[in-house]
Amino acid sequence: MKTLYDVQQLLKRFGTIIYTGSQQADLDLMEEELRELARSGLIEYRQLTEALLLIRHRREQRTEKG
Repeated sequence: MKTLYDVQQLLKRFGTIIYTGSQQADLDLMEEELRELARSGLIEYRQLTEALLLIRHRREQRTEKG
């Protein structure tokens, strides 16, 4: 996984499409859904950590911009 789009595609494979109109809310919901998928054993720990790093990176970019 290299981009946030890849995270969205991973979630889409499980029937989850997240779009609230607020990027911050989208990131929060994506993180929550990823954690639930990992708890359920549907994704590997490696996938979870890669996706969470991408989400955190996007959050950092948003805070730097203002």
